[in-house]
Amino acid sequence: MTQTSDMVDLFVIGGGINGAGVARDAAGRGLSVVLCEKDDLAEGTSSRSGKLVHGGLRYLEYYEFRLVREALIEREVLLKAAPHIIWPMRFVLPHSPQDRPAWLVRLGLFLYDHLGGRKKLPGTRTLDLRRDPEGAPILDQFTRGFEYSDCWVDDARLVVLNALGAAEKGAEVLTRSPAIAARRENGGWTVTVRDNATGQTRDIRARCIVNCAGPWVSDVIGNVAGSKSTRNVRLVKGSHIIVPKWWAGSNAYLVQNHDKRVIFINPYEGDKALIGTTDIGYEGRAEDVAAEESEIDYLLAAVNRYFKEKLRRSDVLHSFSGVRPLFDDGKGNPSAVTRDYVFDLDETGGAPLLNVFGGKITTYRELAERGLHRLRHIFPQMGGDWTQDAPLPGGEIDNADYESFANSLRDSYPWMPRKLVQHYGRLYGARTGEVVGGARSLADLGRHFGGQLYEAEVRYLIAREWARTPEDILWRRTKHYLHLTEAERAAFADWFTAARLAA
Repeated sequence: MTQTSDMVDLFVIGGGINGAGVARDAAGRGLSVVLCEKDDLAEGTSSRSGKLVHGGLRYLEYYEFRLVREALIEREVLLKAAPHIIWPMRFVLPHSPQDRPAWLVRLGLFLYDHLGGRKKLPGTRTLDLRRDPEGAPILDQFTRGFEYSDCWVDDARLVVLNALGAAEKGAEVLTRSPAIAARRENGGWTVTVRDNATGQTRDIRARCIVNCAGPWVSDVIGNVAGSKSTRNVRLVKGSHIIVPKWWAGSNAYLVQNHDKRVIFINPYEGDKALIGTTDIGYEGRAEDVAAEESEIDYLLAAVNRYFKEKLRRSDVLHSFSGVRPLFDDGKGNPSAVTRDYVFDLDETGGAPLLNVFGGKITTYRELAERGLHRLRHIFPQMGGDWTQDAPLPGGEIDNADYESFANSLRDSYPWMPRKLVQHYGRLYGARTGEVVGGARSLADLGRHFGGQLYEAEVRYLIAREWARTPEDILWRRTKHYLHLTEAERAAFADWFTAARLAA
């Protein structure tokens, strides 16, 4: 039997960064909102990025000046909103005269420093790789380099925190609940949602749908909503590898490859490095994407071209791949396809459908804000812009000074090992107390599964952050999978299944 819900203002399809951002922004404006995701939050593209909040230095070569400027402005907005999951990182770019002349690199970095009104982050400096410590792991033939700033982000947590923020503003968040049909009726929509856990369906009446389905945006338009659009997405595959970190220092590296692509080599989870990405046109099902051996070889070769210590295939601990749903602007080269976003508003029958094409993590907040601007005539009563100065859950830290906050957190939990305090602080920020609860010792945190994973965190993630499977917890809500042995991961999965059945 299908249940029917009361009318809501906005029904958002897609629990990636754009959908979660739209739901949070809309709920904060006073609109009633339902967000549905067919899998887990951030299970698709939004957990498979390069983990950066950045302007996109290489986009300058394609004259995307407006996009870069807007992304650089958003970089500082997001750094202030979530300093626990977003933090500054310095990138070292060894100069390769065979690929780009030094004057062009310097010009690009000058623009990068000044286009977005940089306030918090340090600017570019020139390096002598023969003397500066950042040059120690670089091959001797590369003598000159540049260092500039961008930001790191825990991408999946950024999505979850936006969904949490939406829920705290009154939105209903439905995970593992695909929208299987949507039909226009009486100047609105009736959306049928299926709960994958129970198989039950539910009809939700909505005045407007926002389609943020990412790689599946066209499927929602045609197969779910029975609508049409003249716009399309182009699917571009990006793969990454994770290897042991082999250099000292907290800086990242950015290297140029012979094909004009750039490869990021970032510190990851303390003792590891994240390397990526590739850019390959993709024709298959987005659910089936995986890193191919040729992509792994490509990334290893790009790194080995610059570094003294050579990576081998056996060094690759994990690989992952994501499909970027880029707006199809007709460019042949996947690297040249715009990372900008485009809206398509279909108001047939007085039932609006706002389709979102493209976008990138850094500009998600602005995308959500501008998307709601497109709906002002539909919801004249909704509130004004509010997210620019609003912290994300856990980001309620005075003056966004994370280091001072981290020190106070250690003082609050003197019984807790430093690494565990750091883990909670970086994932939950000012909400750490909600995870720890009334614990006064490690024993109070419950079962220890290995690494920094304790039962108290697991139960918090189930209760507050829609975690339903071991993978939700180990891969997306956290990165515990990188720090547990295979036996520990299996034991956790067994415990989790038993605990869920008993609940």
